[in-house]
Amino acid sequence: MDSEIENLHKSEDEQLTKLQKIVQKAFEEEKLIVENLLHQPKEILSRGQNISDKVASFGGSWKFIISFSVILSVWILFNTLSPGKVEFDPYPFILMNLVLSAIAALQAPIIMMSQNRKEEKDRKRSENDYLINLKAELEVRSLHQKIDLLLEEQIATLFVSQAKQLEILKRIEEGLKSP
Repeated sequence: MDSEIENLHKSEDEQLTKLQKIVQKAFEEEKLIVENLLHQPKEILSRGQNISDKVASFGGSWKFIISFSVILSVWILFNTLSPGKVEFDPYPFILMNLVLSAIAALQAPIIMMSQNRKEEKDRKRSENDYLINLKAELEVRSLHQKIDLLLEEQIATLFVSQAKQLEILKRIEEGLKSP
């Protein structure tokens, strides 16, 4: 009778051990995914891509706007307030307009190159997010199936253990009635 009780305890312990292993494996897999996301490989940039990123970050900053405004103000003030022979760009400021047009013509494609690269990175990141979400959904489904299987096994074990317990109780009852 004691061996039957021990067998019941062993089967319950085996069920719990299986469940713990499944949960532990799921945690380890999730930890691996999180580590890969946190420590992504460094992007290797060409010299041109690096320059375009720096130009784009400087060209879209307050530092650029303020410094460029100061330079233009100094240019205009110098050419309007200086004595006649020192002026190098008189009132319609044709040279200044040429310089501004050249800067805009060069800066715009460089900024667009940087934005296109960042757009490609964003697209790849969103694809990664989709794949990770899909993998997580598949993992959740897999865990549900495993838990359902464990529950079915546990219920079957429970029925068997209850049947054995009933037999043991009947023996004990018979043992009590016989003396």
